[in-house]
Amino acid sequence: MNDKIAIIGGSGFIGSCLCKIFKKNHINYMIYDIAQSLDKNYMYLDVRSPESFAKIENSSCIINLAAEHRDDVTPLSRYDDVNVNGAENICNAARKFNINKIIFTSSVAIYGSAKPNTGENGDINFFNDYGRTKYEAELIYKKWLNEDPKKRTLIIVRPTVVFGEYNRGNVYNLLKQISSRKFIIIGDGNNIKSMAYVQNVADFLLFSLGFKKGLHVHNYIDKPDMTINQLVAFSKKIMFNKNYLEPHLPASLGILVGRLFDIFAKITKRKFPISTIRVKKFMETTQFSSNINMTGFQASTSLEEGLKKTIQHEFLKRQL
Repeated sequence: MNDKIAIIGGSGFIGSCLCKIFKKNHINYMIYDIAQSLDKNYMYLDVRSPESFAKIENSSCIINLAAEHRDDVTPLSRYDDVNVNGAENICNAARKFNINKIIFTSSVAIYGSAKPNTGENGDINFFNDYGRTKYEAELIYKKWLNEDPKKRTLIIVRPTVVFGEYNRGNVYNLLKQISSRKFIIIGDGNNIKSMAYVQNVADFLLFSLGFKKGLHVHNYIDKPDMTINQLVAFSKKIMFNKNYLEPHLPASLGILVGRLFDIFAKITKRKFPISTIRVKKFMETTQFSSNINMTGFQASTSLEEGLKKTIQHEFLKRQL
C-alpha cells in the first residue's frame, strides 16, 4: 500500500499501537497530533485549527483517533472544541484535498446506560458531554459521506473501554488497586463489563482499510464478557496466584464515599481517583454486542490473554 494514511491523534494509546502494526506491514503513514511522538513520521496538528490541516494534503485516508474523553474535563467546551469542531475541520480538509476514506473511532458512550448486549442499532441515549459530542461527530461524518456516497467510505468504530500495556485508563486504575491488596468491590460484583484489548482494536482498524465504499458502523468488544467478580478473581490469580475475592462494600456506602470525595475535590480544587460518577460507573453493567463477526475479522488475542499480558507488563515485570 503506497498511499499515505493520516493518523490524527496517532501519538495516543491506540494510535501508538496502530503505528507499530503499520510499520510491521510496511504501510505508509504519518502521525498528526498536538502531543509529540517519538515516531519519526510525526507532524504537529491541532484538530481545533483549520489551518493545521494543510499538512494532510497528500493523504489517501484519514484515521481520526483524536478526542477529549476524560470524566473531569474543564471547561466542558473542550469536548465540543475537539470532538465536534475537530470533526468539522477533518471533513472540510477531506473535501478540500479529495480524501474519500475516513475511519472514525467513536465510542459506546453514545448509548449511555444501555440495556445489556446493546448492538450497533441500539438507542442513542448519552448521559454526558463525551457521549454527546462523539455522537454529534458521527453525524458530521455521515453528512460528509452522504454528499458523495458512491465515492466515499466512512467507517465508524465504537470501542468499549480499551486497555493494554502502557495505558493509564480505567482498567489500569482498577488493576492497580487490585495489585495494592487494598481493593474493595463496591456492590455485589455481578455487573458485567465489556472490554477491548488495544492490539485487537488496532488490528481491526487495519482490517477496516479494506472495506468497500459506503457506511460501516461497528461496536468493538472482545468476547466473552466478564463480571467484576470474574475480572478481579482472574487478576488475583495472575498477580498473586491465589483464588479469592476482595471484600464487598454495599452500594449505598460506595455512593456515600464518592460524594465525600466530590466535596473534597470542590473544596481543595484537586482531582481524586474516586468520585460519585466513577463509583456509579463501576457498579453499572456496561455490556455490548458487535456485528464485527460479519466482516470476517478475527481477533488475534483473547480477552484473558490481553489481560494477562497487561498485568505481567504493568505489575509483574517491575517486581522482578
